[in-house]
Amino acid sequence: MSEKLFIFWHYLSRLATVLCLCANCTLVLATPSANEPISPLPKRPYAHPHIVQLGKILFNDVRLSRDNSISCAACHNLAKGGDDGQKTSTGIDGKRGTRNAPTVINSSLNMAQFWDGRVNSLSHQVMGPITNPNEMGSEWDSLLEKLRKDLELSAQFERVYADGITRENLIDALVTFERQLISNNTPFDKYLQGIPNSISAFAEQGYKTFKQIGCAACHQGKNVGGNMYQNFGVVIPYPKPDSDDNKEDYGRYEATGKESDRYKFRVPSLRNVTETAPYFHDGSEATLEGAVRKMVHHQIGRPIDDESVRAILAFLKTLRGEVSGDLL
Repeated sequence: MSEKLFIFWHYLSRLATVLCLCANCTLVLATPSANEPISPLPKRPYAHPHIVQLGKILFNDVRLSRDNSISCAACHNLAKGGDDGQKTSTGIDGKRGTRNAPTVINSSLNMAQFWDGRVNSLSHQVMGPITNPNEMGSEWDSLLEKLRKDLELSAQFERVYADGITRENLIDALVTFERQLISNNTPFDKYLQGIPNSISAFAEQGYKTFKQIGCAACHQGKNVGGNMYQNFGVVIPYPKPDSDDNKEDYGRYEATGKESDRYKFRVPSLRNVTETAPYFHDGSEATLEGAVRKMVHHQIGRPIDDESVRAILAFLKTLRGEVSGDLL
């Protein structure tokens, strides 16, 4: 090898090393910090498109209710945050529920379902409202018989399920659809991934305040909540109902009977929280600003100035994502 060729080869080797180091530096900067309490949302899982479409049909089908008046979408409007905007939902015969309807969007990422976490899977969650006398009020045998009379629906079931319309297949289709309801493409997830100018400086200040005052102790992980139980009123007790008409809600205690679970609720996700008013298990707070102030008061027990509240609200707005349009 000539001296000039050797020098040229050595130069290329050094250049390649520098480029690799630069590439590694870029990778580090673009990777979410392992120390952040919040992590980016996962992508939607793959699912058979025909099952997803069938689940969407069932989700919007009022025939799942006893009197053909209520669909899943009635309480979980995907175009409006995945809930119904009411303090408590209205079921068949005008019956009112006892708790605020949680959003169905990103619900597959929760460790358990319902405010009291009484079931651990979406499959069991789906079964609850269908047979609940205050919600859809159906009985499985009569519901399946009703649906089997629809020849087109039966054909759609048989296209993906060999045994057609059964309780298990109906539940599977609904769960498969609900697992697709992931609100990807949020500004905050882009921020976590190191994409420049994803959120404003004021929103970033709000995120820092959110962490500093202790909100992230409960609202963390990929769903910014939904992965633990917490007392509602950790520092300052939450007010009890002001009339006999409003029964006191003991939270998870009503599911477990354990005294240690009294007044505990599953921490809600804050993703898309700007779209899911009213707030709390009882739907008692109409505005997000009011919810932030009450949480700081009852859960953290410290004063908070108006500027900090506005900054936190700016941060919370960056958690709004998009559900794929074909699911709406």
